[in-house]
Amino acid sequence: MTKPLPRLRAHVRRVVRTLRERRDAGGVELFMPIMAIAIFVMLGLVVDGTGVLNGNSRATYAAQEAARAAGQQIDPGQAITGEAIVVDPDAAAGAAQDYLDAEGLNGKVVVSGDGKTITVTVNDSYDPLFASLLGIDHLPVSGEGKATLLHQPGG
Repeated sequence: MTKPLPRLRAHVRRVVRTLRERRDAGGVELFMPIMAIAIFVMLGLVVDGTGVLNGNSRATYAAQEAARAAGQQIDPGQAITGEAIVVDPDAAAGAAQDYLDAEGLNGKVVVSGDGKTITVTVNDSYDPLFASLLGIDHLPVSGEGKATLLHQPGG
């Protein structure tokens, strides 16, 4: 009967010799970190891209609501006499700015010369999660809203 230890040693030698002959190039070891970095970058693009899109949507919604609030500031002097239905430019700009201040946003309000169109532009920023790791602290977001008075006197 042969002893198991010499047979085991012979087997181990064969396995080691076989492994030395194959010479692993290390392809899997290089592939894993590259794939991990690629997945991390794609995750960052999705998360921060979604944040910017949501920020733009929020800015547009706020601009539209500010323009709506401004559009309700009809100039009573002209409306009561039947001359025209237009907004009071100062009251409209004030109402829009009050709305933006309540939302904590910065914006610009423009009332057209004829007093029938109010345009509100909101500029804000999104604080990214993943891009901040690259030194990008703020990404700009913006939105625009417009209100137009359509009612005509006597109509």
